[in-house]
Order: sequence, then C-alpha cells, then structure tokens
Amino acid sequence: MNVKAKNCLVTGGSRGIGKSIALTLARLGANVAITYARSSDAANQVVKEIEETGVKALAFQADAVDFKKAEEVISEIVKQWGSLDALVNNAGITRDNLILRMDEQAWDDVLTTNLKSVFNYSKAATKPMMRARGGSIINISSVVGISGNAGQSNYAASKAGIIGFTKSYAKELASRNIRANVVAPGYILTEMTEQLSEKVLDTIKKETPLGRPGEPAEVSNVVAFLASDLSSYITGEVIRVDGGMAM
Repeated sequence: MNVKAKNCLVTGGSRGIGKSIALTLARLGANVAITYARSSDAANQVVKEIEETGVKALAFQADAVDFKKAEEVISEIVKQWGSLDALVNNAGITRDNLILRMDEQAWDDVLTTNLKSVFNYSKAATKPMMRARGGSIINISSVVGISGNAGQSNYAASKAGIIGFTKSYAKELASRNIRANVVAPGYILTEMTEQLSEKVLDTIKKETPLGRPGEPAEVSNVVAFLASDLSSYITGEVIRVDGGMAM
C-alpha cells in the first residue's frame, strides 16, 4: 500500500482517529499536513512524529467551519508542496442529548462542525485536484449515520449528511479522476470513547459481532488504502469499520 510522495491533508489531525490517520499515511511515505482547533502542543507533537518518519509535515490552526480558512490552508499546502493528492475530512464533535432536551445550539454546533467542514475542505480542494487531474477525498462518517442512535440525533444527521454529500461529490468529479469515499467507524478506542462507563462498553461489546471496540489503526489502514492507488476504481463507496455492528 504505497502513498509515497503523495501530499495529504487530515483535518482534526492532532488527536484520536485523525492523529492515527496522519501517522499511518506518514509511515507509508506521504507528506502530511494536519489542521487542529485548539491544542498547538498536541499538533506540534504530531508534526514531530510525522517528521521522524522522514517525510514533510505541516500544521494549521483552523476552525473547520471557516470556508476562507479552508481555502487558505489548501492554498498554502499546494504552494509549499506543489499539489494536494488526498484530503481526509476527519474534524468532528459531539453534543449528545435526547431530542426533548437538546437545545438549538447543540444541533447547530454539530451540524456546522461535522457537515459544513466537509463541504468547506472538499470544495476548496476541488480546483487544485481538477488541475492535477486526480485526487482522493476520504470523509469520516460513522455507523451512527447509517443506523441512528438514541441521544445522538444531531450527530447522526451530520454523519448521514456526509454520506449523501460524498456520493454526490463522487458523481460530479469522477470525470476528472477525483474519487470520494466514506469510512464509517463504529466504536473506536480514542480519547472520546475513553470516557464511556464499563456498562456502556459492555453493551457495545455485546452489540458488536467481533466482540470488542476497534483500534484507531484499524480505521487509518482503510483510509490509507483509499488514499493509495490500490483503490483507483473505488468511488462513492461507504466502508464500515465497525466489527459488524451495523449488520
């Protein structure tokens, strides 16, 4: 699985699944840029780990909901590295609550961060990828966007929206050899899921045919495949990495 010398951008790449994706791509030979929201220390650590693999790294503090900033980030990557070959839209948040208790702000925050950010960076990447006559966009959704989940109506709506957006984008850009696919993780062990109680984790294990939560690397390996030329005839696809949860 070779992504050597490809130039990649991972949004929300300073922690969790995003960090795992960035480091996996770097170990396979790609130059990797990341965006982050707040912690420059965490982002700088990821940059250091990327550079230790012998490739180039960049980090940008960028609000994922700011379209102008998305344009600036991608423009700078193309300026410094010459192209953007793969974009991984990973940035996302949760604001869970039952619909009766969910306020409008929680709905707006999740839909804007999780869904509009995918539009922002995908749109900003379109022109440089069209000029290069190729590229791969990988959008991180969730099994919740496929099956729904009580207490996560805003999150489920945003992740389902990503699937619809990706399929539409894939149809629009296929003639320019730009591919767009979705990776839909199940419950993956990250900083976010570490806060779950033992009772919740036991329930997850019972609902998952493979009987365990996933590891970040099990997601990032699939992302790397979609960024590589091994997946050159795959577009508009949704690949679940969920241990069978959504079957």
